[in-house]
Amino acid sequence: MLKQINQHYDSLSRSEKRVADVVIADPQSILRSSIQSLSGLAGVSEPTVMRFCRALNADGFQEFKLLLAQNLASKENYFFQDVSDEDNSEALSHKIIDSAVASLVQIKGQLDYSAVDQAIQYFLQCDRVEFYGSGGSGVVAEDAQLKFFRLGKPAIAYSDPHIQHATAALLDPSVLVIAISASGLNRDLIHTLTIARETGAKIVAITAANTAISRLADVTLSVDVSEDSDIFSPVKSRLAQIVLLDILAVGAGVKGGSETLENLERARRAIDFKFASKS
Repeated sequence: MLKQINQHYDSLSRSEKRVADVVIADPQSILRSSIQSLSGLAGVSEPTVMRFCRALNADGFQEFKLLLAQNLASKENYFFQDVSDEDNSEALSHKIIDSAVASLVQIKGQLDYSAVDQAIQYFLQCDRVEFYGSGGSGVVAEDAQLKFFRLGKPAIAYSDPHIQHATAALLDPSVLVIAISASGLNRDLIHTLTIARETGAKIVAITAANTAISRLADVTLSVDVSEDSDIFSPVKSRLAQIVLLDILAVGAGVKGGSETLENLERARRAIDFKFASKS
């Protein structure tokens, strides 16, 4: 919720921004406030507070407080912190680890479980799956290929946009595309998915909500986390992407029946010889 306030701040009216400033300054006190006291602190009318809440996708002040409370509860032990050149190795390590855990807690609160179920069903119904991503998301796509091919269906990952465009044109309704993008704004991937939609292939997007890529997908698993900086590779987004793909892979393995489990077992046995015996 605090992140949403910051994201929507510029689009708020002048009076709504006054409400936002009061909330950001002391969010804990808002949990104990009434709509009358908040409107008084902000110097605005109660209807303005209601418009502020609705601008943040809350039906009213009570739901806004509930969402804010959930947000603050998830930050009691793990929270987002910006790194700086004054941090020693211990402080830097703690900040990165705590922020990574906070991102997973945030994803847990955002996750649409019906979308997870639908994405798993799309995989179980498809003949093959293709993963598209570039940059850091391309690495995640390659990691996903290593997970999903063991389930017994052809799986391949493409990170080159030219190849993505070409292979998307050769898809058909029996193929599942899983598109991965931290921003949801990658122009090459948008073009690829536009082509893929014309073939009738199903598309699952692991990306930021309400973006061009999410709107092209049949199902979106949202990844909306706060990164420390645009300079560094999106560490927390990448971790969240990997975890969501793990959820899909394990879910498909569990729900795929005995044949899927047998495929996993055969794949494991095929590489057993590479590991030394414990004896």
